[in-house]
Amino acid sequence: MQIIQPSTFHEFEQYYRLRYEMLRKPWHQPLGSERMEDDDTAVHLMAINDDSGEIMGGCRVHMETDTEAQLRFLAVSAQYQNKQVGRRLLQAVEEEARKMGAKELIVQAREYAKNFYKRNGFIEEHPTHLLFGEVQHYQMRKPLY
Repeated sequence: MQIIQPSTFHEFEQYYRLRYEMLRKPWHQPLGSERMEDDDTAVHLMAINDDSGEIMGGCRVHMETDTEAQLRFLAVSAQYQNKQVGRRLLQAVEEEARKMGAKELIVQAREYAKNFYKRNGFIEEHPTHLLFGEVQHYQMRKPLY
């Protein structure tokens, strides 16, 4: 597995398709809802299968304040879950956040992802928003030493 920053049309196509399939389609959201206005200011990362070249997972990170980076849209394809793909992406995000000058990393974690983030050093702070009227999110934070 390698972690890359998508740069070609094909890589971004795979990246956004994964974001849609994993984070929007299950809640009957329209195609296009996986894209954000500030995507062009974020660093995007994707995990690629060395053998097949297919995308295994992806996410993005951007600076929220001068010292705080935010991780968003972390998704891992169903067939690659529980194979350390999310953990490797998270490590790459932390490295990118440090390069950007971040002292802390925050995430708005979905209910089902809270334990993943806790296992990786995040502390749950408080519930935030309810996405699509049914997906509770929680702000979580990790210091970047």
